[in-house]
Amino acid sequence: MKPIHLLSAGALALAVTGAAEGRRLSPAPAHPGEGCAGLAGLALGNGSVVSATPVAKGTTIDTEPGKPGLPAAAPFCRVQAVLTPVPGSSIKVEVWLPELAAWNGKLLGAGNGGFGGSLMIPALTMRGGVARGYATVGTDMGHVGSGDVDGKWALNAPEKIRDFGWRANHLGAEAAKRLIAAYYPRPLAASYFHGCSDGGREALMEAQRFPTDYDAIVAGAPAIPWTRMTSAFAADDRVAFARPEAVIPNAKLKLLQNAALAQCDAKDGVADGVIDDPRTCRFDPGALLCKAGDAPSCLTAPQVETARALYRGVRTADGKPFYPGYMPGAEAVPGTWDLWLTGPNAQHGRFATDFMRYMAHSDPAWDLTRFDLARDYALAKRLQGANLDADNPDLRSFFGRGGKLLMYHGWQDAAIAPENTIDYFTRVQRTNRAAGDSARLFMMPGVSHCLAGPGPNVFDALGTIDTWRQGGAAPERIVATKFENDLFGYLGFPAKPVRTRPLCAYPKVARWNGTGSTDDAANFICTAPGKP
Repeated sequence: MKPIHLLSAGALALAVTGAAEGRRLSPAPAHPGEGCAGLAGLALGNGSVVSATPVAKGTTIDTEPGKPGLPAAAPFCRVQAVLTPVPGSSIKVEVWLPELAAWNGKLLGAGNGGFGGSLMIPALTMRGGVARGYATVGTDMGHVGSGDVDGKWALNAPEKIRDFGWRANHLGAEAAKRLIAAYYPRPLAASYFHGCSDGGREALMEAQRFPTDYDAIVAGAPAIPWTRMTSAFAADDRVAFARPEAVIPNAKLKLLQNAALAQCDAKDGVADGVIDDPRTCRFDPGALLCKAGDAPSCLTAPQVETARALYRGVRTADGKPFYPGYMPGAEAVPGTWDLWLTGPNAQHGRFATDFMRYMAHSDPAWDLTRFDLARDYALAKRLQGANLDADNPDLRSFFGRGGKLLMYHGWQDAAIAPENTIDYFTRVQRTNRAAGDSARLFMMPGVSHCLAGPGPNVFDALGTIDTWRQGGAAPERIVATKFENDLFGYLGFPAKPVRTRPLCAYPKVARWNGTGSTDDAANFICTAPGKP
């Protein structure tokens, strides 16, 4: 299964408070099919509706020319709009409106991924939302990209960078609420946002910068702080590839994985190919050091150094921690280390190159051989930190109006270091008195970037935040499922479940109670780390 790329995925402002209060901007249609077409041309403040088309269930939804689409899971009105808030800005927005009888009264905003540039990743979330009765909205982040890693659009384009960094999703939320007010006869009851990877960064940016846009937010594996993270990506690439003799061949990743699992898998009481909390695994790749020369069954001394550096994380020239490292236990799982860290065209190097070229140095000829951590991070932070970083822990405005924040991160994520999310969540708790009742973090054993990996990785984030925001208790346990095909399971296609496990509110961890199947979440309890 191809991994979902990162990095790869507002309440009305004062000008439209009437919609937030439930006052329609135009009469709601008696027949949604006719009313859908009637939305074409509607003014949206910063732009207008380009087209509005009824979509039947099963119709293929194409969001990017030449790329495969998905069948619609339910009928809806597909509204396509373009917003141009300032010269140099052009944001494509789609709002999908379920039929009147099917609408649950709520809005779901969908995060993008990578550098954005299309609506393919938001469409995955939007499709599932419409199937559950949500009106949904997504944007292309204000530009058209080519390929899964493309930052060329940002060269000397400050307004497009602002769109990508924070403006597109905010204006998308405003547009969606205006359309909802025009299309439905009853007011909007609640609005939620869900994004992972860069979508997780987008989610946190919404909570930090536009706290009235959404009532509850799900932020998975957030790509924060962007300038520090991409600087760390560049440093990782230099560690992995600057010296040919230190490159770890992908064929040797299995050595690291097998040795880490042999040492640590059973520490949580269940030998299942998943390390429950990899921080407790004091695995040293030096155990794999070749005794004489190189061989397929061992690591050379330079390869051991590379592995140690990737586990340890990026350090500054004086040895201080700069960005966390990556966890042992799934190094050879496709879509982890091979994709992000050690394989040909590793994604860390590609993302770092395009960011530094087009958003920091404004020099298409810049390459990673010129990277200097202290100099280039300082430049990136100065130029783009305010636009992109999204790591402000002060969420008092969001929590103060009843906002809920659910975060999650896979322990085996080789794209974005999982301890980075723990660090941000901890700072949120320290900064906000309301965080105890308003914020939760769920760490996911055996899960890679946003989806997939050997651990159970599909769970109902939307249902969880909806119950929570509507007055339910803060979630302490969420059941996740591992499918034979995780993407099919995530999309709701037929897929065979392999196992279920509880995800526990951080810092608690799941422990088998000693009876029944270890593939059944019902036989696990959430307990404090370190307890049997």
